[in-house]
Amino acid sequence: MFAIALEQNQYKTYILTDEQAQSRLEVVPERGGIITRWVAAGQEMLYLDAERFANPELTVRGGIPILFPICGNLPDNTYTHRGTTYQLKQHGFARDLPWTVTDSHTQTSADLTLTLSSSEKTRPYYPFDFYLAFTYRLQGNTLALIQQVTNQSPEPLPFSLGLHPYFWVPNKAQLRFEIPATEFRDHKTQLTHSYLNGFDFDLEEIDVIFQNPAAPQASVTDWQRRLKLTLGYEFPYSSLVFWTLKGKEFYCLEPWTAPRNAMNTGDRLTHLSPGESLTTTCMLTVAAF
Repeated sequence: MFAIALEQNQYKTYILTDEQAQSRLEVVPERGGIITRWVAAGQEMLYLDAERFANPELTVRGGIPILFPICGNLPDNTYTHRGTTYQLKQHGFARDLPWTVTDSHTQTSADLTLTLSSSEKTRPYYPFDFYLAFTYRLQGNTLALIQQVTNQSPEPLPFSLGLHPYFWVPNKAQLRFEIPATEFRDHKTQLTHSYLNGFDFDLEEIDVIFQNPAAPQASVTDWQRRLKLTLGYEFPYSSLVFWTLKGKEFYCLEPWTAPRNAMNTGDRLTHLSPGESLTTTCMLTVAAF
């Protein structure tokens, strides 16, 4: 049995549940359409910094923030379009703006659809008209994030799309990774290194990108919690970013459609023709063992 409930906490929180699987998803539309909690296989899957979440002046560190219209940052937070320079901060603005709930159903899964449109708040930073519709679908121990982007501008719409999930982990030494890649690029040094199925968690920060993995999925096994998390994604997603900080109980495995600075370089940047829509899906599945 699937259900969707609404709770009024600091923010309105939509709670999606699958009673048979005992799975749960919590979504806060007005705080960037963010997923703040996901329970699968009876266990908490996401990290959330409650103090940052409670402060609307700060970006959220935790849950699953939405990245649009860029992933990562731009040099000096600027890009140029048709000879005009625009300011756009890291990861774009979708994660900071209030989204609107436009649909829901609980027949064969618990589905909640949120939308965000261009406005006077977005055009000074991104001079295009767009419409985003994200559907969060909870079914068993699987979470699907179905994302639709529509160009409502009279010119092509350039953008990158990404998700920034913060997965909770009590002991990173117990993680084992299956990422179909042989090398990654360090975001800090811009150097490329060989990848041997693991990371040095003694480093203060790890911030790397796997470009063009051999398959559109990756998995992480947490041997302490006896869970395996699998992330899958569709075109135009093309890269995986891994980020974590020493001493913090999270790691981020982020699907991106394009790397940092794509608005300036054009590298894997998506362009939608006027009136065109693109729909893509990312899937997260948890298996206990």
